[in-house]
Amino acid sequence: MNDTTTPGADFIRDIIAQDLAERLNGGRLHTRFPPEPNGYLHIGHAKSICLNFGVAAEHPGGLCNLRFDDTNPEKEDVEYVDSIQEDVRWLGFDWEERIYYASDYFPSLCRFAEALILAGKAYVCDLSAAEMRDYRGTLTEPGRESPYRERTVEENLDLFRRMRAGEFPDGSRVLRARIDMASPNMNMRDPALYRIRRVTHHRTGDDWVIYPTYDFAHGLSDALEGITHSLCTLEFEDHRPLYDWFLDNLEVPARPRQIEFSRLSLEYTVMSKRKLNALVRAGVVRGWDDPRMPTISGLRRRGFTPESIRQFCRLIGISKSPNRVEYALLENCLRTDLDARAPRAMAVLNPLRVVIVNFPEDRVEELTAPAHPQNEAMGTRRLFFTREILIEQEDFRESASKEYKRLVLGGEVRLRNGYVIRCLEAVKSDAGEVIALRCEYDPATLNVNPVGRKVRGVIHWVSASRCVVGEVRLYAPLFHVPEPDALKGEIAEQVNPDSMTVLADCHLEPGLADPRRDFAYQFERLGYFFRDPDSTPEHPVFNRAVSLRDTWAKIEKQQAGAG
Repeated sequence: MNDTTTPGADFIRDIIAQDLAERLNGGRLHTRFPPEPNGYLHIGHAKSICLNFGVAAEHPGGLCNLRFDDTNPEKEDVEYVDSIQEDVRWLGFDWEERIYYASDYFPSLCRFAEALILAGKAYVCDLSAAEMRDYRGTLTEPGRESPYRERTVEENLDLFRRMRAGEFPDGSRVLRARIDMASPNMNMRDPALYRIRRVTHHRTGDDWVIYPTYDFAHGLSDALEGITHSLCTLEFEDHRPLYDWFLDNLEVPARPRQIEFSRLSLEYTVMSKRKLNALVRAGVVRGWDDPRMPTISGLRRRGFTPESIRQFCRLIGISKSPNRVEYALLENCLRTDLDARAPRAMAVLNPLRVVIVNFPEDRVEELTAPAHPQNEAMGTRRLFFTREILIEQEDFRESASKEYKRLVLGGEVRLRNGYVIRCLEAVKSDAGEVIALRCEYDPATLNVNPVGRKVRGVIHWVSASRCVVGEVRLYAPLFHVPEPDALKGEIAEQVNPDSMTVLADCHLEPGLADPRRDFAYQFERLGYFFRDPDSTPEHPVFNRAVSLRDTWAKIEKQQAGAG
């Protein structure tokens, strides 16, 4: 990574600095990023990745593990494991050889469970899932003790081992911790530790028919790995007393310090893997990597860079206070990153044919344009000027006010990196629609301003015969409202139907057909675009990653007016 900015101070870094100064854990710093492999990572996970790997990298000898908390095989898949590794690497982080799985610790976790049984602190319960919910009580009423809570140590150990051996049906019994059914913290009301599930695990196959719960495995996996600082989002704050209870009542090799921070909440999208999965299953998006999705793979496909996402994570910072971040901030990080390094090109998305009447029909003039206006080291690119060119339909009006800085009938504009042209005639269809323009060019104005003449503005263009026809996909917010989590009903039914616009007849500079040039371009006057994997040399496909200006404020203003 070659980031030019450094992370600012925050309360987590302050705590870690103090712990290291006091030689806690012998002065070691060891963090981990522990995703569940039940979906693709999203931008909220990027915040955690940057924090966990970032703080480790900021201190000499600091380490960060990648660990998959794979305790629920019903929802997990190797596809997710692979995608998570790809996303973390793409963001610029390296776990080296330290990749672990909670399933690596299944034998140790089973021994921990037996140790709790032998200490009289865990028991096998035969209540059904519905009965357990009923016995658990509410936030205002204490729970009731299970009728199986007083089984003897010997009976519990026998039943648990028979659970492990596969003697009982799925869901018929669970192992529970014996803590306090009257605790004000619902997580302490005899939580489940193991459940019976005959599901093939993506790593352990059919070796196990019982699986530890996430709460039982998560903190103990940290301890087994020697993690010093367990950095979690705020929803785990109420779980911390339970994790500490396990550490207090078991002989573990390390005692991680858990610190919670607020989750990322981003406007106009959702951060729940369950809801994102629902969008994928319903087919309202094209997959987890759909460029409209807030997944890291979706952002990558759309054209976001790892540098822009890391910068976004630095800017939003780390705190305990929940807040919803404007999507415009994420886009501005990308816009700032690409402005300095994206080569320029021209593309016409909604073409209008222009005939240069004083240019020979059989002539092709090669022009030279800079690849980047402020970076000569990026070189130049070739443009072709021919008798017929294409401009944007919106760049012509028959008449317009002085504020309109494009082509009008009888007026002049400059073609970017080319000549000044004057519109002589608008050719119309029988229905009165403008279908072509007849113009003339001034051969003395190649990149030279005409003296004494008023040129309204500069527009982009491409040659009609020396261009490549491709597809461009434009994106709008995935949801109509800034806080879609508040919407009622099925999330798939709330998606903005206009969140993607496909323009199938776009005309691009010839160089954009080269599939080897896998980086973002600035299509001049239109935004930053990135080649989609659907692209072929014969039919390039580009996603607009971000516009040249912030469009979100305009969207919100329109919505306020509509309301």
